Amino acid sequence: MSEGKHFEIERKYLIRYPDVALLKAQKGVEQWEIVQIYLTVSGPGETRRIRQLVSGGEIKYYKTFKRRLSDLTCVEEEGEIDQLEFIRLSKELQPGCKPLNKTRYRIPYVGHVLEFDIYPFWNDRAIMEIELEREDEGAALPEYVRVIRDVSDDVAYKNRQLAENVIYEKI
Repeated sequence: MSEGKHFEIERKYLIRYPDVALLKAQKGVEQWEIVQIYLTVSGPGETRRIRQLVSGGEIKYYKTFKRRLSDLTCVEEEGEIDQLEFIRLSKELQPGCKPLNKTRYRIPYVGHVLEFDIYPFWNDRAIMEIELEREDEGAALPEYVRVIRDVSDDVAYKNRQLAENVIYEKI
């Protein structure tokens, strides 16, 4: 996680449910258990969230503010907070949103980091994200990733939307 203010450019893919044992076996893999809570916002294109992140037995808390500039790019401001601030902010839950739980596997691959999000409500699909330096940058994907489609510009697959309405259509 990057602290401070920065641009985030990422591609997001809907993928077939991956072999979790294979993900865990990848060199340099990090596994995070995440609870993500979306907070009320003041304008369109804005997202406020808090996260509880558990990794290696350590619990950390983060606050993030995003302002969308395009389908692939946003300005993101992120910082670590303490548990009391997390609890206080959780009272600003966006109406209609539920806390979103996921397991994230972060895997270095050919100069990028692939992030696989496994959600408890799906057993046939997952989301894979890859952060880029430029919107037009290409990125290699490992052969074990079975992409269904690019959902970078599909609002329905944004985590904020999933916290409101889980997608169950057949793939």
